[in-house]
Formats: sequence, structure tokens, C-alpha cells
Amino acid sequence: MFNTKDLQNEIIKLKKENDICVLAHSYQTQDILEVADFVGDSFALSRLASTAPQKTLLMCGVRFMAETAKILSPQKKVILSHPDAGCPMAEQLTVEELRELKKQYPQCAVVVYINSTSELKTECDVCVTSASALGVVSKMPQKDILFIPDCNLGSWIAKQLPEKNFHFIKGGCPVHMQITPEEVDIARAKHPNALLLVHPECLKAVTERADFAGSTTEIINYVAKSDAKQFIIGTDNTIVQHLQFEHPQKEFYPLSKGCICKDMRLTTLVDVLNCIKGTAGEEILIPDETIKKARICIDRMLG
Repeated sequence: MFNTKDLQNEIIKLKKENDICVLAHSYQTQDILEVADFVGDSFALSRLASTAPQKTLLMCGVRFMAETAKILSPQKKVILSHPDAGCPMAEQLTVEELRELKKQYPQCAVVVYINSTSELKTECDVCVTSASALGVVSKMPQKDILFIPDCNLGSWIAKQLPEKNFHFIKGGCPVHMQITPEEVDIARAKHPNALLLVHPECLKAVTERADFAGSTTEIINYVAKSDAKQFIIGTDNTIVQHLQFEHPQKEFYPLSKGCICKDMRLTTLVDVLNCIKGTAGEEILIPDETIKKARICIDRMLG
């Protein structure tokens, strides 16, 4: 019988022997983050994936993240830690539907959130993450923007860029979208001295009432720099746990106990070990032409 530390030690040993780089999204559990070579949000991982020297990348996250890693490092073997770990938002818009939207808005540049399929990215002008979206879109010469698929992140950006015209679809993250303004009221009443930090994938009515809105990494950095001692966290509740580890002298509370991405939670520490052994996970294979076309919009984001 193994305990957590035994499994972690075995993973660290075998990943070095097998030349495997473990990439872990911040929504993974703490035991997985502790054995990863790189930890971050989608923006950080998209950069790190292309710089890792190892020949094999193990993505502990969801499918679109593994696809992004493969697009940026087509010469490497990329493994998704759990074959069923998808992203509901990434599946909300098909290529055919996007082509119809482009006909409706021919004047618009198409900005696609990284939470999208590799096929959808082939039809877009530029890719963004929650951390990079504002900076990328603000520098675009086009005034008219079709932002897909997350209308909540899109409206948050639009509010800060009134000089541009935005068009959206009714898409978004079902996990963040379920957080309600009523939960904000309850959390504020329980913790009146706490700052409210939320992800811009939340509903506009939630984001507008926050003390700070930003990507996962931006929320983590905000806490590190803040003199405040109490925080209400409006994103996946694993971030509450991670922040507790990083700042034990501060207090953290989840805005909504239901803010849990089930797809992110599919990957376990044993899955990571078995992937490194070559007995689990799924190798990501993308046609060369798709990689070539999808990379254009990603490279524009990375600059």
C-alpha cells in the first residue's frame, strides 16, 4: 500500500528517467502540483510548453490545454492525463457555426478564447487567455471584434475597451456561470473584512461586485502582493487550497462551494504515475494542417 509521498517520489523518479515534463494547470489538486515541473493557468502553460527541453509533455489539465501544447511543440509527444477530461466551453461552438457567424459579422476580427478546440482556432484571427485578453485585444487595429465563446470574459474586456465594438455568442464556463450575486451577498455578510477576488468567466453581475477580477495567476499574484489578511475566492475551489498552502498566515474562503470543475478533478495522482509508466492517458494527435493553421492565432497571442 502506497501513501501520497510514496507515489510522488515514484513520479519524480520516473519522469526524470523517461524524459517527461509534467505540466499542471492550477485547478489540479495540491498533490499533483507538487510533482509538476510547471504550474500555471492557460497562458503560463501555453508559454512553458514550448520551452520545456523534455521530449514528452504530460498535460495534467483538460483536452484543449493538451492540444495547445501539441500545437506549440508538434515535434514532441503530448499526453493528456485523463482521456475524458474535456471542457464544456470548448465544445459550445463548432467550426461550421463559426463560419456562419463570420458571414454575419464580416467586418469583425475573430478573437477566440484559448478554451476552444484546435479546429476552431484554425478559423480565428487571434487566440487569448483570461490573462492576456485585455492586452491583446487593446493592441488590435480592428475596431470590430467577434469574441468567442465566453460572453462573460468578453463583456469584461469590452467594458474596459469602450472604443471597440464587441459581438458575442451565449457561451461561457458553466462552473463559473453558476456563481450568483446572492452568493456574493452571503459571503460578504459572513466575511465582511475579506476582499472578493473573482475570475472574469463569472457573470457580469458577480464580476462588477468584486474588489478584483483577473485570471487564476493574477488572483494568486494579487494575494501575494496584498496586505489584506482575508479573501473570498471566486474561481475553482482548488485555488482556495493552493493559497492556503502558500499563505498560511492569511485566510481564504470559497465564494461558492459548487465552483468545482469536474473535468479538472478527473486526474488523480495515480493517473499521473500511470501516464509516466505509459499505461494511462491519451496521446494527442493533430493533423499537420490543423496545427499549422491553429498556430497562427496562438503565435499572435504569444507575440
